[in-house]
Amino acid sequence: MAGSSDRLPIIDDDASLATRAAWLYFAAGLTQSEVAERLNIQSTKAHRLIARASREGMIRVFVEGPVAECVALENTLAQRLGLAFCRVAPDLGEGDLPLKALALEGASFLRQILERGDDKVIGVGHGRTLAAVIEQLPRTPAREVQFVSLLGGLTRKFAANPFDVIHRLSERTGAEAYLLPVPVFANSVADRAVLMKQYGIADVFALARQASLLFVGIGQISRDGFLVSSGMIKPEEVVELKRVGACADLLGHFFHEDGRVLDIDLSARATSMSADDLRKHRIVAIAGGLPKLTALRAVLRSGMLHGLITDEATAQALASDKPEATSGTRRTKGRK
Repeated sequence: MAGSSDRLPIIDDDASLATRAAWLYFAAGLTQSEVAERLNIQSTKAHRLIARASREGMIRVFVEGPVAECVALENTLAQRLGLAFCRVAPDLGEGDLPLKALALEGASFLRQILERGDDKVIGVGHGRTLAAVIEQLPRTPAREVQFVSLLGGLTRKFAANPFDVIHRLSERTGAEAYLLPVPVFANSVADRAVLMKQYGIADVFALARQASLLFVGIGQISRDGFLVSSGMIKPEEVVELKRVGACADLLGHFFHEDGRVLDIDLSARATSMSADDLRKHRIVAIAGGLPKLTALRAVLRSGMLHGLITDEATAQALASDKPEATSGTRRTKGRK
């Protein structure tokens, strides 16, 4: 399908999931409970998916098709990058911005998390990719879950509406959702301290710290990137970021290509958790597209990520890297 201008095919989420479950069970040799844990689903559903794969003739000596290749990439990247898991979206021929593929894979992941029900407080970030994920998310009742924004939601361009992610999540799930009605970046470190102490805002910030899962995007540093186009920062601030070697952004924190979190004034003014606090959480990032490779490598080198959702072309590029080029600090076992 790569390069095709025809209409994109309708993708059956459960059929794709059945293929993944079959590959993990028959080819990778995992037990049904291990398959359930890897796919974030209940054991009974894993059993049904494997049975469906057998019933519908998906099982031969090996599982055919691009999804099997993606699962092989997932295993390679998870082991090489020290991640608890990786999910790779099959190529849909979208070019440099595989938004549809990422959105479908991200929505599938989020739906499985909600169906499993282990995470009662889920923190979410901003960005075009996350917004596209919510657009693809089917209505999934999750009234026992609380969603909370991990970063302030006000920008210089109010029409950009970066916090719409949190509102749409509430509409699709019926869950409670909390946003931070403060600027993404305060005018000064002192202003940030005052804002964070305000009634209501402090409560939302405390709830964000309780989140057992943080679902975030990764930004690249460029004049036409989301940070500038949404009005979060000024073009001249991009110049300063590049001067200090920043190439990636995650929740208002900026990364050098070697994985270091840069200690700069702009980060200190971000209305999000500190980098040290973020490291205590289970962070799953969704990001893809070859133009974002440098940013993605930088965040991976930091060792902050628990899991990664990306597209096939980006995964292949990461897999072709030398192991030492992207390997981060392995996440603590048991934090799944």
